[in-house]
Amino acid sequence: MVNSLVRSAVMSGSRLGLALSGAALVMLIVLLPGKAEAQFGIRGGPLGVARFAVGHVIGMSRLRHSRMAVRGGRYRAAALRSQDPRGAQRGQLANPYVLRAALTAQAALSGWHGGRRPQGWWRHPDGSYGWVGPVFWPFAHDDLTNAIILGDATSLSLYGYGDIYAAIFSPYAATELAAYTAPPTRRGRRVPTPDAICDASDSGGLPVDRIAAAVQPNELQRAALDELAAAWSLARDTIRSACPAQAPANATERLGLMQTRIEAMIKATDAIAPPLAKFEGLLDDGQKAKLETISGERRAALSAAQRKDAQAASACAPGYDPRYDVQAQRQYEQLVQQQWPAAEIASTLKLDEIARARLDVLQDTTLRTMETLSACPTKPAATPQARLAAVKARLETMLQAVKGVSDALDDFEADLSDAQKAGFEAIGPKRGA
Repeated sequence: MVNSLVRSAVMSGSRLGLALSGAALVMLIVLLPGKAEAQFGIRGGPLGVARFAVGHVIGMSRLRHSRMAVRGGRYRAAALRSQDPRGAQRGQLANPYVLRAALTAQAALSGWHGGRRPQGWWRHPDGSYGWVGPVFWPFAHDDLTNAIILGDATSLSLYGYGDIYAAIFSPYAATELAAYTAPPTRRGRRVPTPDAICDASDSGGLPVDRIAAAVQPNELQRAALDELAAAWSLARDTIRSACPAQAPANATERLGLMQTRIEAMIKATDAIAPPLAKFEGLLDDGQKAKLETISGERRAALSAAQRKDAQAASACAPGYDPRYDVQAQRQYEQLVQQQWPAAEIASTLKLDEIARARLDVLQDTTLRTMETLSACPTKPAATPQARLAAVKARLETMLQAVKGVSDALDDFEADLSDAQKAGFEAIGPKRGA
């Protein structure tokens, strides 16, 4: 009976979710770990769901100041006065997270409710967006560079459950998505095209000059570095080619786009791996140490930011337990209530028992990604090659998660009528209104 209550609270977002606060949630987690694990198929059962839900909501909150700046429009207005968000403004903002949040917030919200909403529910914890109109992962190439060369996987780690949920329940109505691919008017374009979004979010490639200044390469090493830079540019082109030309029309197409983009990123890491190994292999130990000073500087800056925000440090620290964090409990309960409107879906679509069971499977499959795609970044590996391997492993895990959700969605929609499918597609924009 208690197990069914947990399921009802997590899956349906009904009033029972309100009751599972404080001690009640703790008791259910502590008393029924075995049944909960069997129920959800994830380590920690409801606690696992809570922990990683909380990690998504308040994890990485050391960047909340940049998010607040974006909400206030202070940097957003400065960073996006032209169609090319990189522009001259890139050099004027010292905090790259503030700029990233400003760029994606402006682009993500420009077509949503006519650009009148100050923020969106599918926003990442750092203030940026994983879905910008029809584009998934606009900063894909930058994130690879940051994670592999700079040892900073912060932004990469934020991609996961929330983006998959946004793919299922898109916040955009069909007319809003159409604005991203419609031809410009005489007065100019207020909503950026997918091409503009993808072009504006690329950093330009490998930081060759910075690497060369650090390691002082000889002629042979410089040739290998140039070869690596060329491969890095080709990797960017590979990811760029997966940018959508048209807006995906439904959840199946959106999950398909996610797969395409992630597969392009994996292909990019495969192209980078040989020249990276060649370049590193030509460096002596002293040069390798100097190369790591680049990532060391980035990590030092991140550590300084963490020390300024004790809440963020604790949210992703080992042993952190959301059961004893009142704010985390409230945010988790709010997340549970907002997500997965099972009762609304069943009522609107008039689901029979088989379809409702398939919906439960879709919910279970998607919720598991909270743990498999934790929002807390792991400690970076010691070398670029090792970090590249870790990045690829993360992307492969994400790809499998998206494929699993896509398969569950296909099963759920297999016997639905066209009217039921249309009703399902309408739920996301309606809930975001």
